[in-house]
Amino acid sequence: MAAICVFCASSRTLDQRWLDLAAETGAEIARRGHTLVSGGGCVGMMGALVDGARSAGGRTIGVIPQSLVDLEVADLASDELLVTDSMASRKTIMIDKSDAFLTLPGGLGTLDELFEVWTTATLALHAKPMVLVDTDGFYRPVLDWLGALADQAFLKPAGLGLLTVTDTVPAALDALELRMT
Repeated sequence: MAAICVFCASSRTLDQRWLDLAAETGAEIARRGHTLVSGGGCVGMMGALVDGARSAGGRTIGVIPQSLVDLEVADLASDELLVTDSMASRKTIMIDKSDAFLTLPGGLGTLDELFEVWTTATLALHAKPMVLVDTDGFYRPVLDWLGALADQAFLKPAGLGLLTVTDTVPAALDALELRMT
């Protein structure tokens, strides 16, 4: 079916509920017959994500810079592990390898990946669907800020409209599948 890229945290100090959310996301992607594209890590939510996908029989593609491989955080169990020379080339390959994007809770790295894929979509460099999973209002402050940017004409409403926001993973995957048909 499709290759779905998931952006999420790789922190080792997260509450279990975020790890569970990531594991369920990976499993749901696999149950629906999709390939998971990830940042190629084996820790935090990223590790739970790929473990969840594999536990449900899914295929995984990891994309990771050599500097993180050197830190021994690479998902060596990936069906395909692509090692890049930089974080920038990692994002480019993740975008190229994916048919759609799903963003789970995360920090600066997750936001960087989301904004990269979203910005390139607003520039019509791709037309791949993007969904943000706003579990428990995690992203509400960011979404409010982005709405204020649109209100002040710093962000076009059409650009804002390219991102679908849901509060559950099944709803996110339903939205992605609808846009990919």
